[in-house]
Amino acid sequence: MTAKAKEIEEVMIQMGDSSQVAHLSRFFKCAPGQYGFGDKFLGIKVPQTRSLVKECKSLVSIDDAMDLIKSEWHEVRLAGFLFLIELYKKAVKAKDNQAVEKIVNAYIDHIPYGNNWDLVDLVAPKILGEYLVDHPEKRNLLDDFSKMSDSLWHQRVAIVATWTLICNGIYEDVLRISKRYLSHSHDLIHKASGWMLREMGKRGGEKELRDFLDCYAVSMPRTMLRYAIERFPEHERQYYLKKK
Repeated sequence: MTAKAKEIEEVMIQMGDSSQVAHLSRFFKCAPGQYGFGDKFLGIKVPQTRSLVKECKSLVSIDDAMDLIKSEWHEVRLAGFLFLIELYKKAVKAKDNQAVEKIVNAYIDHIPYGNNWDLVDLVAPKILGEYLVDHPEKRNLLDDFSKMSDSLWHQRVAIVATWTLICNGIYEDVLRISKRYLSHSHDLIHKASGWMLREMGKRGGEKELRDFLDCYAVSMPRTMLRYAIERFPEHERQYYLKKK
């Protein structure tokens, strides 16, 4: 671990609140057999982590961020990913394409360390999603990740990264991947897919959402369907739920 990464990790260990650890372990499903099993928490709230990142972002390199992402502590890994977002934004602003590519590749290489839903949802749209808006030729990465049946977190990255595309009026990726996930077995993927479909409906894609529901409501996992129709009037929600 680099000296700067070690220094930041030590500061975060001192920031930890042991009274919060049990709650976080339950919240992020860390019991045996659950998706977050084995993760370790310091008991630091996300706003505290964000404040630390804001304070130190000008001092942290890509190597520092990568080392933090490999930490045993959940909150330290989050800080590493948040630093990577700051580095990505800086590289984009400077039009440093070489640095942009390096950061995106570093993120892709370190997706396995983002092994809980917050470490996906707070990061994937801000790095991979932003990158794919300007690099449509690379959007096949989403399909590659969505097909990685041995990696729940790659699969969640594939759908959550479409949020940035949705915000830019690009809907084909969320529709394609959501269709692929109709037969997925995990609730975390059902929730993320329904969430992204709902976002599409909120952001100009209401017709596309209704067309998708008309075709697939009957076969959608119930959680995915409920998330997707959450903003609909009650009579329309009931219509689609009864189709299911």
